[in-house]
This record gives sequence, structure tokens and C-alpha cells, in this order.
Amino acid sequence: MISALRGQVLALRNGTCTVDVQGVGYAVHLTDGHFRSLSVGSSITLITSLVVREDSLTLYGFEGTEGLEIFEAFLGVSGVGPRSALAILSQLSPAEVLSAVVSEDDAPFRKVPGIGPKTAKHIVLQLSGKLNALVAESHVKTSLPSSLKASPDAVVTALVGLGWNEKAATDAVSAVRAPDVESAELLRLALAYLAGAR
Repeated sequence: MISALRGQVLALRNGTCTVDVQGVGYAVHLTDGHFRSLSVGSSITLITSLVVREDSLTLYGFEGTEGLEIFEAFLGVSGVGPRSALAILSQLSPAEVLSAVVSEDDAPFRKVPGIGPKTAKHIVLQLSGKLNALVAESHVKTSLPSSLKASPDAVVTALVGLGWNEKAATDAVSAVRAPDVESAELLRLALAYLAGAR
């Protein structure tokens, strides 16, 4: 299993980056935004997912664990393959994906080319049960305190880590904050609030 690569960008073509790792070139498929941010000759570190098919081994690369975790969760949704999963992450940030799932809003997924209404509904239904695991397995877990009582500052930090700006994150936490709410629940409520504010 190839789970990470660090090397030099050897070539960029059609959404695929060739990474030179000590003389071996690995072709890695990237999201559109990540691909556009790269230049030939620059150093790169990627967290990767190796998708094995009968006739191919294909690498998909991400800047951080959030993108990887959500990509792999998408692969468990019927009707979503790796290319569709990458297309979704090219259009929506991890924060936007989590917000859409929390608020049970399939509209953002329907805007992605190749994702129809039925598949969009499947994504929301099948990912809703996995949302807590997605958050817990990402770096957000390390931002949240283990105590039962929520720490608003930690939840704001987690939201910023997912891609929201600090003011929006602070406003959301202030709007949904309640006494004796666990951090994970406060994060879920804040994500739902942010989804509604879009």
C-alpha cells in the first residue's frame, strides 16, 4: 500500500502530477485546485489512496488527511467511484462536504458534473452515519478536548482547520453554543449552522 509520497514534481498533465521519488515517477491524480497550485520542479508531499482495480493501480493524492478520509468515505457510497469522488472534492472543500451532510442537503453534490439527484441523495444518506468517524479520524480530533464539556475555542480551531474563516467559525459557535454540550456535538451544530448560512 502506498499511503504517502514525498518528492519533486516532474510533470503536470490533465489533472495528474508525476512525482519523482528517488528516481521513480508516480502518477497521482489530484483535485483541480491542488493541481493548479503546483509547478514543475517544486517539492511536494502527498497523502495518497491507492485504488486497485483488475486492470489498474491508480494513486489519488491529497494535501491533508481530511481530503483523504472524505475521498475514501465517498468510495463506500453506491454510484460513486474514485473519479467522481475526486470531482466532488474539486468542487467542495472538506468543510463544505461535512456541512452538506450534517444539514442533509444534497444540493451541493448535485452541482458536481456527473453526480445526479439519486447519487447525491445516496451520498447524504450513506455519509450521515459516518460523519462522526470522519471528524474523529481527521486532525479535528486532536483539536477537540477529551472532556465532556465543550471548549468553544477548540471547536473554532477545528472549523478553521476544516477551511472556514475564523470570523465565520466564531459566529457559528456563538450562535449554537449551549451549556453541557460535548465538543463533538457543538462541532456538529456549528457545521449545520454554517451550512444554513451559505
